[in-house]
Amino acid sequence: MTLKEQLTDELKIAMRAGNVARRDTIRLLQAAVKQEEIDRQVTLDDAGVQAVLQKQAKQRRESMTDYEKAGRADLVAEEQAQLAIIETFLPQMMSQAEVEQLARQAIAELGVTDAKGMGQVMAKLMPQVKGKADGRMVNEVVRSLIGNP
Repeated sequence: MTLKEQLTDELKIAMRAGNVARRDTIRLLQAAVKQEEIDRQVTLDDAGVQAVLQKQAKQRRESMTDYEKAGRADLVAEEQAQLAIIETFLPQMMSQAEVEQLARQAIAELGVTDAKGMGQVMAKLMPQVKGKADGRMVNEVVRSLIGNP
Protein backbone atom coordinates (compact mmCIF):
# COMPACT_ATOMS: atom_id res chain seq x y z
CA MET A 1 0.00 0.00 0.00
CA THR A 2 1.40 3.39 -0.97
CA LEU A 3 1.58 6.28 1.44
CA LYS A 4 -1.12 8.15 -0.50
CA GLU A 5 -3.43 5.14 -0.24
CA GLN A 6 -2.66 4.89 3.46
CA LEU A 7 -3.66 8.56 3.91
CA THR A 8 -6.95 7.91 2.10
CA ASP A 9 -7.69 4.81 4.19
CA GLU A 10 -6.87 6.62 7.43
CA LEU A 11 -9.13 9.50 6.35
CA LYS A 12 -12.03 7.08 5.88
CA ILE A 13 -11.37 5.51 9.29
CA ALA A 14 -11.22 8.93 10.96
CA MET A 15 -14.48 9.97 9.29
CA ARG A 16 -16.26 6.80 10.40
CA ALA A 17 -14.96 7.23 13.94
CA GLY A 18 -15.96 10.90 14.04
CA ASN A 19 -12.40 11.95 14.84
CA VAL A 20 -12.56 15.53 13.55
CA ALA A 21 -8.97 16.52 14.41
CA ARG A 22 -7.47 13.49 12.66
CA ARG A 23 -9.79 13.91 9.67
CA ASP A 24 -8.91 17.58 9.23
CA THR A 25 -5.17 16.98 9.62
CA ILE A 26 -5.19 14.17 7.04
CA ARG A 27 -7.12 16.40 4.65
CA LEU A 28 -4.47 19.10 5.11
CA LEU A 29 -1.77 16.53 4.32
CA GLN A 30 -3.59 15.33 1.23
CA ALA A 31 -4.00 18.93 0.07
CA ALA A 32 -0.26 19.56 0.57
CA VAL A 33 0.60 16.44 -1.43
CA LYS A 34 -1.81 17.41 -4.21
CA GLN A 35 -0.40 20.94 -4.31
CA GLU A 36 3.14 19.60 -4.63
CA GLU A 37 2.04 17.32 -7.47
CA ILE A 38 0.41 20.25 -9.26
CA ASP A 39 3.39 22.55 -8.70
CA ARG A 40 5.90 20.00 -9.99
CA GLN A 41 3.51 18.47 -12.55
CA VAL A 42 4.32 14.92 -11.46
CA THR A 43 2.68 12.13 -9.53
CA LEU A 44 4.59 11.72 -6.27
CA ASP A 45 5.89 8.35 -5.20
CA ASP A 46 6.21 7.33 -1.55
CA ALA A 47 9.51 9.19 -1.17
CA GLY A 48 7.97 12.37 -2.55
CA VAL A 49 4.92 12.06 -0.32
CA GLN A 50 7.17 11.42 2.66
CA ALA A 51 9.16 14.56 1.85
CA VAL A 52 5.92 16.58 1.82
CA LEU A 53 4.89 15.08 5.17
CA GLN A 54 8.30 15.90 6.65
CA LYS A 55 7.95 19.46 5.42
CA GLN A 56 4.53 19.69 7.06
CA ALA A 57 5.93 18.30 10.32
CA LYS A 58 8.75 20.84 10.23
CA GLN A 59 6.22 23.64 9.70
CA ARG A 60 4.30 22.45 12.77
CA ARG A 61 7.46 22.42 14.90
CA GLU A 62 8.39 25.93 13.79
CA SER A 63 4.85 27.18 14.41
CA MET A 64 4.89 25.67 17.90
CA THR A 65 8.09 27.59 18.69
CA ASP A 66 6.58 30.83 17.41
CA TYR A 67 3.34 30.31 19.32
CA GLU A 68 5.23 29.53 22.52
CA LYS A 69 7.14 32.80 22.18
CA ALA A 70 3.82 34.60 21.67
CA GLY A 71 2.29 32.92 24.73
CA ARG A 72 -0.44 31.15 22.74
CA ALA A 73 -0.73 27.82 24.53
CA ASP A 74 -4.01 27.03 22.76
CA LEU A 75 -2.36 27.19 19.33
CA VAL A 76 0.68 25.26 20.58
CA ALA A 77 -1.63 22.44 21.70
CA GLU A 78 -3.37 22.43 18.31
CA GLU A 79 -0.05 22.24 16.45
CA GLN A 80 1.19 19.47 18.77
CA ALA A 81 -1.93 17.43 18.04
CA GLN A 82 -1.44 17.87 14.29
CA LEU A 83 2.25 16.99 14.57
CA ALA A 84 1.43 13.79 16.46
CA ILE A 85 -0.93 12.75 13.66
CA ILE A 86 1.61 13.62 10.94
CA GLU A 87 4.32 11.63 12.71
CA THR A 88 2.18 8.47 12.53
CA PHE A 89 2.77 8.49 8.77
CA LEU A 90 6.52 9.13 9.01
CA PRO A 91 9.23 6.57 9.78
CA GLN A 92 10.55 6.39 13.34
CA MET A 93 12.93 9.27 14.02
CA MET A 94 16.43 8.70 15.35
CA SER A 95 17.17 9.54 18.95
CA GLN A 96 19.76 12.12 19.91
CA ALA A 97 22.03 9.33 21.19
CA GLU A 98 21.90 7.54 17.81
CA VAL A 99 22.71 10.77 15.97
CA GLU A 100 25.54 11.45 18.41
CA GLN A 101 27.03 8.02 17.74
CA LEU A 102 26.96 8.58 13.96
CA ALA A 103 28.40 12.07 14.41
CA ARG A 104 31.29 10.72 16.52
CA GLN A 105 32.07 8.18 13.78
CA ALA A 106 32.01 10.88 11.08
CA ILE A 107 34.24 13.18 13.13
CA ALA A 108 36.73 10.36 13.75
CA GLU A 109 36.76 9.27 10.08
CA LEU A 110 37.32 12.81 8.83
CA GLY A 111 39.78 13.72 11.59
CA VAL A 112 37.97 16.97 12.35
CA THR A 113 39.25 18.78 15.44
CA ASP A 114 37.73 22.24 15.20
CA ALA A 115 34.67 24.14 13.99
CA LYS A 116 36.24 24.71 10.56
CA GLY A 117 35.51 21.09 9.66
CA MET A 118 31.86 21.23 10.66
CA GLY A 119 30.74 21.51 7.02
CA GLN A 120 32.59 18.31 6.16
CA VAL A 121 30.99 16.46 9.05
CA MET A 122 27.50 17.71 8.19
CA ALA A 123 28.01 16.79 4.51
CA LYS A 124 28.95 13.25 5.49
CA LEU A 125 26.26 12.89 8.15
CA MET A 126 23.15 14.37 6.53
CA PRO A 127 22.74 11.72 3.80
CA GLN A 128 22.85 9.05 6.52
CA VAL A 129 20.12 10.67 8.63
CA LYS A 130 17.96 12.24 5.91
CA GLY A 131 14.34 11.68 6.81
CA LYS A 132 15.28 10.02 10.10
CA ALA A 133 16.47 13.00 12.15
CA ASP A 134 15.76 16.70 12.37
CA GLY A 135 18.53 18.75 10.74
CA ARG A 136 18.56 21.27 13.57
CA MET A 137 19.15 18.53 16.14
CA VAL A 138 21.94 17.03 14.02
CA ASN A 139 23.56 20.45 13.76
CA GLU A 140 23.40 20.96 17.53
CA VAL A 141 24.88 17.51 18.20
CA VAL A 142 27.77 18.10 15.80
CA ARG A 143 28.45 21.56 17.28
CA SER A 144 28.57 20.16 20.81
CA LEU A 145 30.87 17.29 19.81
CA ILE A 146 33.28 19.50 17.90
CA GLY A 147 33.25 21.98 20.77
CA ASN A 148 34.04 19.24 23.31
CA PRO A 149 35.26 16.08 21.52
